[in-house]
Amino acid sequence: TRRFTPVAEWEDERHLLGLEGERVAIAFLTSCGWSVEAHRFKLGRHDIDLVVRKGHTVAFVEVKTRRSQTCGSGLEAVNRRKQHDIARVASVWVLRHGRPDDEYRFDLLAVVDSRGGAPQVEHVPDAWRPTGRWG
Repeated sequence: TRRFTPVAEWEDERHLLGLEGERVAIAFLTSCGWSVEAHRFKLGRHDIDLVVRKGHTVAFVEVKTRRSQTCGSGLEAVNRRKQHDIARVASVWVLRHGRPDDEYRFDLLAVVDSRGGAPQVEHVPDAWRPTGRWG
């Protein structure tokens, strides 16, 4: 069975790095006028890192955090399969929380967290469009 583990007890450095990247992404997006509708919205074992809103535009944001770009950009890590999984979770969010006049898009946000320096943020609005019916 699965057990809830509070963030304070997380030990996996990758999970902690991802959470820190999501915090940076939230700060960046809110400074750009977005409001956070959901953080880590889950459907089974899949989730959407952030659901943000500005007016009638809702963006489903996948956040990728890296310590460096030696193994490639975090943006390169979101393949078709990941896009499909995100779209499936997004379709459930829309059913539960969407509004009739909302417009939806899928964004990518890469954070490079070089220790000691300010994190670098790259935001790609409307990074992809799901093919066919969502989910």
